[in-house]
Amino acid sequence: MSEQQSHGDAVPFADLRSRLDAELEQITEQLRGLAATKDRLQGLLDAVLAISGELELSEVLRRIVTTAMHLCGARYGALGVLDDTGESLKEFITVGLSEEEYEALAGIDFPHGEGVLGLLIQNPEPLLLGDIPAHPASVGYPPGHPSMRSLLGVAISVRGEIYGDLYVSEHLDGRPFEHGDQEVLVALASAAGIAIESAHLFEQVRGSAENFQRLLLPTLPDLSPYSAATVYRPAAEPNRLGGDWYDAMRLPDGALGIVIGDVCGHDLSAAAAMAQIRNMLRALFYDRRTPPSDVLRQLDATLEAGYDSRTATALLARIEPGEKEWNLHWCSAGHLPPLVIMPDGQAGYLPGEPGVPLAVDPALLRPDHRIKLPAGATVVFFTDGLIEHPAHSIDEGMAVLVELTSTYSALPVDELVNTLADHRPSDGRDDLALLALRLPAHG
Repeated sequence: MSEQQSHGDAVPFADLRSRLDAELEQITEQLRGLAATKDRLQGLLDAVLAISGELELSEVLRRIVTTAMHLCGARYGALGVLDDTGESLKEFITVGLSEEEYEALAGIDFPHGEGVLGLLIQNPEPLLLGDIPAHPASVGYPPGHPSMRSLLGVAISVRGEIYGDLYVSEHLDGRPFEHGDQEVLVALASAAGIAIESAHLFEQVRGSAENFQRLLLPTLPDLSPYSAATVYRPAAEPNRLGGDWYDAMRLPDGALGIVIGDVCGHDLSAAAAMAQIRNMLRALFYDRRTPPSDVLRQLDATLEAGYDSRTATALLARIEPGEKEWNLHWCSAGHLPPLVIMPDGQAGYLPGEPGVPLAVDPALLRPDHRIKLPAGATVVFFTDGLIEHPAHSIDEGMAVLVELTSTYSALPVDELVNTLADHRPSDGRDDLALLALRLPAHG
């Protein structure tokens, strides 16, 4: 083979090698793009699931913003909610500002949809800007506002109506937003609209359930000279009517009667059974003028005779004035013990056999318990929705409640019950009823 032939063969081989390298590089880039698309799609799916998992509207809105920032790699994010006119913003949720930036903007009203933000309100099509200050609609930033150049915004629709606008600004890596970022944000906005609608429906259902439940609960009469207050909180999930209730009444012999109870279950039947048991218990308690244990025994027998035999816990207490102290006489049907706050702020549970719940065995004896309490003491009656949490035991929840009552013992009873409900150690997945009674300064 001549030297010319060898050289001639080498040229085509070099060209082929170059073309193969170029094609392999192109395939590699395509594979990288597919992998990035797959990761972004998976990220979008995960984001949709995360947003859909929220029920509280405020949490849903904030989660939408943080998710948009994460998917687009943005430093800042915001969501503006339109007012009834659809021409201005009534709420503006921001994420990404530092504490110093928030402090610098303190006292400055939130944006209402002027400047470049108003572009999306006027025309709800995706908005992609590479230089915000250079846009003719820009009106500048208020003092203390961080400098922003890039902006990507999309409208969020709920039931075909524009609900608000979602914005992200400033890529973390400094590059401008691209069409791919816009596609992801549009897809997220679509899922966000469904999540917002679900949150609205949840609020409506929860509000209806709470109103229904409250209609079944009594309004306390004037219990002077005692100071009394109650609170009822529904479960944090929709369609979860509860069976918790409280009651208080003046008894014919001058004693004060207190009832706290909880019917098992979280549905309409539980609420109906609660109303039925509460009414029967009120009639028996008022009429029999016997120890609380006898009232509960009679109620148990009545339930067994043909009424709804749902299991329920209940606690009955009689408060009777003494010469210098107050007599507390109570009996429990499987219910949590009363919590007493002494005048010096020390708190603790009253010891005593809790007995078995109602509708278990009417033949079982129910022990009565008695104790003398000093003037000014406060007795707190509550249901397990105040303390139950899947992450810790009942005993831990009860211990936390003791600490709370000690901390806030000096509050008036109406403030005390709301504070205990606000700071409850439970997870809020069960409804709760709470009644606090403060004894007068003297018997």
